[in-house]
Amino acid sequence: MKPLKPWVLVLVAIVVGLLGVAANAFAMRSSAPTPVLPISAIGSMAVIAVVTLGLGIRVLRWRTGHRSHMLDPIFAARTLVLAHACAYAGAVLLGWHGGVIADQVPLLASRAGTPAVETALLLIAGSVVMVAIGFIVERFCRIPPEEGDDDGLSEGGRTPDTEGGLA
Repeated sequence: MKPLKPWVLVLVAIVVGLLGVAANAFAMRSSAPTPVLPISAIGSMAVIAVVTLGLGIRVLRWRTGHRSHMLDPIFAARTLVLAHACAYAGAVLLGWHGGVIADQVPLLASRAGTPAVETALLLIAGSVVMVAIGFIVERFCRIPPEEGDDDGLSEGGRTPDTEGGLA
């Protein structure tokens, strides 16, 4: 599996942010409520982040020598996929709520402290945590380089762009 690329996550956040701006503008013209997730979504984001981090720590502990039994490679691969999903979900939520806030900027002076903006700011903070945990757990799931690699070349004769492959 290929490692996360920060520029792809930034691109996802920008595209979804533009959609958030458009959705908020449409909601304001329609006199609909601001399109942000409820405050309870922060709890769901926290559960996802903690579970991802917990599974990643389990893989890291095995990698660092706590090997009473063999680690299931499917478990490590699923943990890596969960880390990627956590990072992408964080980027989507960051973009959406960032776009909503960006569209609300002209109105913030007249109605500062609106609950929707405060909730969006909290969700942005949670999104940044999710992206960070995605990168951290991905790092935990890296396979160390083989001991026989003296020249640092991979099987195809190319130099690896990371210190080791991913699970």
